[in-house]
Amino acid sequence: MAEPHQSPTKEVRLFRNNRSQAVRIPVEFELPGDRALISREGDRIIIEPVRQTTGLLALLATWDPLDEDFPAIEDKPAEPEDIF
Repeated sequence: MAEPHQSPTKEVRLFRNNRSQAVRIPVEFELPGDRALISREGDRIIIEPVRQTTGLLALLATWDPLDEDFPAIEDKPAEPEDIF
């Protein structure tokens, strides 16, 4: 029995595009975006969307700068510690 999120299998045609083999993806299998990852597991070829990750730098770039002054902090060197 197929998993709930899986579509039924569909036969498609393979064709050549210059030196690469290609396949037209039917609309019901369409992936978001314009890039995908492809891998092989045995005789299966797996195509999956490239997930857009929002890293910390991208998140920080969306924030407005703070308009406040921060107090000066005295940064004293660490005191030696005898750990033995």
